[in-house]
Amino acid sequence: MNGRALLARGGFALLLLAIGAFALFPFYHAVVTSFRSGTELFSPALWPETLDLSNYVQVFTQLNFGRTILNSVLVAAAVVGLSLLLAVTASYALGRVRFRGRGALMLTILGVSMFPQVAVLSGMFELIRALGLYDTLPGLMLANLVLTLPFTVWVLTTFMRELPKELEEAAYADGASPLTVIRRVFLPLLWPAMAPTALLAFIVSWNEFLFAFTFTLSAETRTVPVAIALLSGGSRQELPWGLVMAASVIVTIPVVLLVLAFQRKIVSGLTAGAVKG
Repeated sequence: MNGRALLARGGFALLLLAIGAFALFPFYHAVVTSFRSGTELFSPALWPETLDLSNYVQVFTQLNFGRTILNSVLVAAAVVGLSLLLAVTASYALGRVRFRGRGALMLTILGVSMFPQVAVLSGMFELIRALGLYDTLPGLMLANLVLTLPFTVWVLTTFMRELPKELEEAAYADGASPLTVIRRVFLPLLWPAMAPTALLAFIVSWNEFLFAFTFTLSAETRTVPVAIALLSGGSRQELPWGLVMAASVIVTIPVVLLVLAFQRKIVSGLTAGAVKG
């Protein structure tokens, strides 16, 4: 290996380290701050002198954070399940059935995913209020489908188009119905794409703030992002950074572990339909 190649490899390694440090420093700062309280919050030290767990204890004992986490889990799980159920059936129609306007419909679905949340906020509010779902978890589930359903349909449709047509024709020759073809033929083949898509939908729903802040009112229906944003200190001028960071670390670690565990499936699943053949 000559000197130029060695220098290029070393520069690339330094660049990766710089990017990693830039990306991980906010999480590191949150972890360090979560172990501090009082005046120690403003200490420039890179690590606290003592590991104070009072913030974590207070999060669960005084803020009913367990109920908030349960709400987020219920909403995210329901959104993932509904998104996959609707996306699998829609991807079959869009990917395997020929009909006029199919391309325009796909572009419309993609366009909906590009709208900012605030653009649909007022219309979604009127819909949820008309259905009597305001300040309920089902109402929040319905709102989050606007965020997760377009990209789940798009990803699964792209994957569905690449599946061998002979499998479908053989199933129809044996007298199978479209629902049987989806359930017994395509569904097992869609798992490589469904796993990362479900994980991404879970993360989107888990971190969603604007809809949760607008469509919920009581503490019994709040999700994690809203509960963290509404944390208050002993006075109006005090912001409890220790509590905020402790709560943020608690809800971030499970998502980080899920992403690390399934990172290969995320990449392979999202790119499986990108190259034909």
